[in-house]
Amino acid sequence: MSMNTLALKRCFNHSHREAAGRCSSCGRFFCRECLTDHEDRLVCSACLENSSRKRAAGRSILLVPVRVVQVAGGVTVLWLFFYYLGLALSRLPSSFHDGTIWGLR
Repeated sequence: MSMNTLALKRCFNHSHREAAGRCSSCGRFFCRECLTDHEDRLVCSACLENSSRKRAAGRSILLVPVRVVQVAGGVTVLWLFFYYLGLALSRLPSSFHDGTIWGLR
């Protein structure tokens, strides 16, 4: 697109401003404030938000099984910790529980 044609275009969001570029996703013209450089492409904020939502939706599908595995692993580690702590406490001699080791009697 030639510069003369671009100079005649107006920003989609701000009709009083000249367009500085065109969104590579939707094809609308925008001023400098409304465009951003994302992955070497000029993109408007609406298209950038839509692409980030699509990515987040794709991640959320995988996130549920990962969270389930993380929770199950955490519960297993806690259970093993308290199980072996209980075993260690149950193997203490009865004199420890009577207070004779501490010299309280």
